[in-house]
Amino acid sequence: MRAEALRPDRLELGEGIRWTERGLVLVDILAGRLLIAPDNPTAPLKQLAQLPVPLGAVAPVADAPGTWIAAAGTGICLLTPNGSTRWLAQPEADAPRPMRMNDATADPSGRFWAGSMAYDAHEGAGSLYRVDHDGTVTRVLDGITVPNGPAFTAEGDTMYLADSARGVVRRYPVDPATADLGTPEVFVTVDEGSPDGMAVDAEGAVWVAVWGTGTVRRYLPDGRLDRTMRLPALQPAGVCLQEDLLHITTAHVGLAAPGPYDGAVFTARVDVPGRPADAYRHRGSTSAPEAS
Repeated sequence: MRAEALRPDRLELGEGIRWTERGLVLVDILAGRLLIAPDNPTAPLKQLAQLPVPLGAVAPVADAPGTWIAAAGTGICLLTPNGSTRWLAQPEADAPRPMRMNDATADPSGRFWAGSMAYDAHEGAGSLYRVDHDGTVTRVLDGITVPNGPAFTAEGDTMYLADSARGVVRRYPVDPATADLGTPEVFVTVDEGSPDGMAVDAEGAVWVAVWGTGTVRRYLPDGRLDRTMRLPALQPAGVCLQEDLLHITTAHVGLAAPGPYDGAVFTARVDVPGRPADAYRHRGSTSAPEAS
């Protein structure tokens, strides 16, 4: 496997990359930018939106063309086609220390899951939130330091969630009907670097970007390391599969002397495909939920 970085962009903190029916989207978290990758693999990224707060990740909203649900700032909002922002909830706004949202994704049942963290990565300050089909935002896990993922199997019955600062990826049983989480088990522990963004392929293996190591690793469903891809960028942060193309975001934030590829978006061809990112589905109408 050989990863190439053909686009000229270099992102401060590139994450949240997703292959959607609207195209390949990603974020530059601290800059609050939502970006889309043109089909031409050498073309620069195009900006879809920019927020005055950090933007962790988005998912398309089903039956609402041009609308995205986003983990941003201190909560969850809707980014609408006219450029406005509608907040569903800001549960971290009154936290005892400065907080921001981080990685997020929709699951196969159409719910949206998003993690939060302290700006200073204070131990155990983060949480995982779930947005249900009616737009209700609920804290489902706490005591996390730096949540990344989650990533779901195609059936929606298993969730992988990284606590990056602690070097661990946990696997949770999920009831697709109720979204209740079962008792987790440790899936992978990383001794060097930090597990960051993840993607599950068609064989149920999990691709993990390992921050600080310049590697992306594929773990089999039983947790065994299957292969390692090395990049000329120290901080891989996000991954997604577009059929048999693995896309990887990286970051140059925090590096005293970034190299020429730190912050680049890489692409490699792989032999096991993935599927498009799921959309958030609001039940009860064909439009996005109203803000509360």
